[in-house]
Amino acid sequence: MSVDNRVSGRLALITGASGGIGAACARALWAEGASLALTYFSHQESIGALAKELTASPDDNRRITTHKVDTSSVEALEHLFQEINEQHSQRAPDILISNAGYGKRLPGIMDVTYDEFDYTLDVNLKASFVLSKLSIPHMEARRWGRIVFISSIAAIGGGINACHYAASKAGLSGMMKNLARKHAKMGITVNDVAPAMIGDTGMIPDAQFVEGTPGDVKNIPVGRLGTPEECANVVMMICKTGYLTGQSILLSGGLG
Repeated sequence: MSVDNRVSGRLALITGASGGIGAACARALWAEGASLALTYFSHQESIGALAKELTASPDDNRRITTHKVDTSSVEALEHLFQEINEQHSQRAPDILISNAGYGKRLPGIMDVTYDEFDYTLDVNLKASFVLSKLSIPHMEARRWGRIVFISSIAAIGGGINACHYAASKAGLSGMMKNLARKHAKMGITVNDVAPAMIGDTGMIPDAQFVEGTPGDVKNIPVGRLGTPEECANVVMMICKTGYLTGQSILLSGGLG
């Protein structure tokens, strides 16, 4: 039986790729031979430096494009796919890494405004719905696709932020399981990676916020933060393993 788990020659869309987990995924996918469409919101210099780094050795058969996108906007996401079609000559990616996230640190429910709740779900949950909706027809036509959502340990244990963040990430995991079941027969896998405390991402709260919580480094069994490269390792395993679908992979250094 022939199984196609090739990443080389595919087009990967990575949202929130200007640094941290997104940039690490970009490096890993580029090293495996994929072309890249990378989105950013406010760090144009960082995304430009990443693209320059990856294309230092020219490859005429592959492209890297960068796109400024507000992932809270449906219209902006639809425009992104128009740009992908124009610049990569295909209407959608073969690999979708929905990584762009948002999580304002708030103590509890009384500190979460209605607008804050809505915006958090727009970025962390609705964007992944829109991106999947726009990607799946192309993937079905090719009978091959990989969708990876970057979730959080908060989806499982509630997390140390207020409820708005946990709700957005738990919804992501539920949507993942539904999509995985419905599209597996078309060669599309859908999974999520649920990291705990990862360094160098811009999402780690200050030491005072996490002191005494499970997120305090002193309480992480391995005794350190995770790295973006370790997250990218898991993402790459998912992309190269077509028999894995419908799974939330907890990357937590032993936190449960």
